[in-house]
Amino acid sequence: MNHLFSPWRSQFIVSAETEPDGPSPFARAWSAPERDAENFVVHRGERAFIIMNLFPYNAGHLLVVPVREVADFLELEEEESQEMMRLVRLGVRLLQHALAPHAFNIGMNLGRVAGAAIERHVHMHIVPRWNGDTNFMPVLAGTRVISEEMARVYNRLLRARAELPGR
Repeated sequence: MNHLFSPWRSQFIVSAETEPDGPSPFARAWSAPERDAENFVVHRGERAFIIMNLFPYNAGHLLVVPVREVADFLELEEEESQEMMRLVRLGVRLLQHALAPHAFNIGMNLGRVAGAAIERHVHMHIVPRWNGDTNFMPVLAGTRVISEEMARVYNRLLRARAELPGR
């Protein structure tokens, strides 16, 4: 069996750094609708919203976040989790229309050990994937290559939202 090592992950795993006090970055973005473009908020629902990941795995990496800051997935109210799933579907449709990815990774990191960087505000990831989008840079250089500038992707997603039928 071959093994690939990613030593930069150990810094994240063993760090004792805690999240700063105050509202989560998601709560701050939600509370400032006038700054949606700056915060890359793609869509606002009643109980949840779609925002671009500021530290993406790929261009167009979206997060679906409940408005209410809640850490435990099991503490989401039924209406919150239902709206989050509706927004995951919308996020996939937006990405298909705007960026035409070949596939998606969709999921949640629940808890720090599972990779959650913002533990106190549960959120879902939608990561668009393309054939050939993996490369050696993260392994050899600790660098992730993002193929398109975030503001440009944001504008493409907003255009897609306006163009989608039934929107």
